Amino acid sequence: MTNEAKAILMIMSRILDYPDQTLYQGYPEIEEYVNKEIGSVNMRNEILERTAPLFKIPLLGLQELYVDTFDYKDKTGLYLTAHELGDSRKRGAALIKLQKLIVEGGFEYHGKEIMDYIPMLFELLAHAPEGENFERLYRRLAFAVDRIHKNLSSSNPYQRIVDILMMFVFEAPEAEEITLLENQREEADLEELPYPMLYQ
Repeated sequence: MTNEAKAILMIMSRILDYPDQTLYQGYPEIEEYVNKEIGSVNMRNEILERTAPLFKIPLLGLQELYVDTFDYKDKTGLYLTAHELGDSRKRGAALIKLQKLIVEGGFEYHGKEIMDYIPMLFELLAHAPEGENFERLYRRLAFAVDRIHKNLSSSNPYQRIVDILMMFVFEAPEAEEITLLENQREEADLEELPYPMLYQ
C-alpha cells in the first residue's frame, strides 16, 4: 500500500467517525494533513473538494446526517462483521479474531466502539505491518466499503467521501468474491412472534 493510500485511510478514519465538536473544529488540521501527506495534486484536490462541504453543514445537521446515513443501517453501517455475516452468531467469533489481529498489529484501541468499527480498522490498516492477515483485512474492508458505496444515495455528501476510498485505496471485489461473502450473511429474524404465547 502506498504512503498516500495510508494517509487517506488516516483521514477517513477521522471523517467517518461520529462528528463531534472536536472533529468539526479540527477540520483545518485535516486540510493541513492532506496538503502535507498527499503528494499528488489530483488526489489532494479530490479529497479537499469532497470533504470540505461536510464541514459547511452546521454541526447538529451533520450529526443528524451521520446518524441517518450509518447508524443501525444494514447496508451502510460501519461495522465490518455486520457486512460480512449479517445477524449471524458467527460475529462473536469474528470479533475475537479481529481483537487478536489488532494486538498483532501492535495497535491499542481505547475507543467506545466494538472491534469491527470500520474507521478504527482504517487506522489499524494504515499502521499495520505487512503480512497475510493484514492483506486479508484489506480485502475484507474493500468488500464492506464497496457495499457501503453502492448503497449510499448520490445526493448524500458521505457518498462522495466513501468514493475517495474506492478511487484511491480499495479495489472493488470481483463478482465471485461478492457472491461468496454475501452467501455467508444471515438476515435478522424480524418476523412477529405468535401472540399470545401460552406456556405450559
